[in-house]
Amino acid sequence: MAGHEIPEPADRKQVADPLSDLQAAEETCHSCDPAFRHGVVVGFDGSTSSERALAYAIGMARRSGSGLIIVHVANRLPTTVWAGCEPPVFVDVPDHRTEVLGLELACADYLTEVPWILVERGGDICHELEEVGREYSADAIVVGSTHGIVGRIFGSVAGRLARRAQRPVVVIP
Repeated sequence: MAGHEIPEPADRKQVADPLSDLQAAEETCHSCDPAFRHGVVVGFDGSTSSERALAYAIGMARRSGSGLIIVHVANRLPTTVWAGCEPPVFVDVPDHRTEVLGLELACADYLTEVPWILVERGGDICHELEEVGREYSADAIVVGSTHGIVGRIFGSVAGRLARRAQRPVVVIP
């Protein structure tokens, strides 16, 4: 019958619309600044290899006309190191290095060519770089290579990231 509405029973369960759930998840996921969507993520800790990676990432972002997301992953250590307890609980170690890096980057002339932000995270470097890349829908992740015995024994960040990342990884020697 035209013009008549049949009221919805009060006890009828509403079925969730999977499309609206997906859109809501994307909206919360992409709440970042649109200038940095599809940007270039670069891992930076102030080392020589990360400075080379940063220089390459700046050129990459400039050529693609996108923003640069500089990521510094702060130290996290298991509490078992200090307390001797069984569960693998992690404690954030105070890391003032991010503030120092931010000041150095803010004063750098070579960063005036592209829009950039500095993101601080804590945890596993590979996981955090990939997570930031996912949040910003990054086109690529740029990292410096590891030179040293620690990288040879435990595996380099670049190697682990290249094996598990969902986007291109550029490793700068």
